[in-house]
Amino acid sequence: MNAATAHPRTRDFARWLVDPRTRPGVAEIYETIATNALSETGLYLNLGFWRDDVASVDAASTALVHLLGKAAELKPGDRALDVGYGFGDQDAEWLRAFDPAAIVGLNITESQVETARGRMAEQGLSDRIDLRQGSATDMPVGDAGFDNVLALECAFHFDTRDDFFHEAFRVLTPGGRLAAADILPAAPAGDPLTRAVQRAIWEVTARTWKIPEANAVRPPAYARQLEAAGFTNVRITSIRERVYVPLHRHLARRSELFPDLPTPARMAARAALAVPPELAYSGLDYVIATADKPA
Repeated sequence: MNAATAHPRTRDFARWLVDPRTRPGVAEIYETIATNALSETGLYLNLGFWRDDVASVDAASTALVHLLGKAAELKPGDRALDVGYGFGDQDAEWLRAFDPAAIVGLNITESQVETARGRMAEQGLSDRIDLRQGSATDMPVGDAGFDNVLALECAFHFDTRDDFFHEAFRVLTPGGRLAAADILPAAPAGDPLTRAVQRAIWEVTARTWKIPEANAVRPPAYARQLEAAGFTNVRITSIRERVYVPLHRHLARRSELFPDLPTPARMAARAALAVPPELAYSGLDYVIATADKPA
């Protein structure tokens, strides 16, 4: 199925993009986005890791999946928990690339759960990938049952991310690892005008994507939250230069985005892509964070 396949909610998606008064909850946002992913052939929803050898959204998205899998130290025999799994592309790729024994997924968006389960069944992966509906801040799983917890570009949504950290610590085995690809406010610039622009960009992003105010923390506070939840060996690395600007430039070169959407939404997307990317994303950081549960 092509990522831009028409969906009955496309008009809701368009209204959400162009009408600032329309701000649904997180699950409703992803219900309206439906299968209108940016990727060309798959259904990835992440922004990608744009190495020099990457030339498509799908390749960049897969590169980010591999980067997070390596950060999580995912390996054969592991039992992994993936929160916010989207349409399951990342889980299938982790299975192929790292060969864990099993992956359990949690996701709150009903249509994604249904679609992802069907896609795993079509690929013959349902015996090792168990995709469930459930919250990352109140996980319906037992204690100390997973070697890895992975959160690929979703923890900024969680209400709150701090609650997720405590739940991740609970469900990890001793010696297990949490790995997250996450969106944070950027470090403040030196001059007041640029700082004001950064704040405005973060505020618009937070309103549009339903990011709780409690999650607007920069890396030092992020690390303190992980440590307060019990984690050690906390590492936070920014990869923003390999995410926002190259993605923006790639999309600006594409002849069409979301061809099945109504014209106002396509026009809004084109207008956004006309903004210089260095300005458009100046208020956003993008990090890979890892932390270990003491053995």
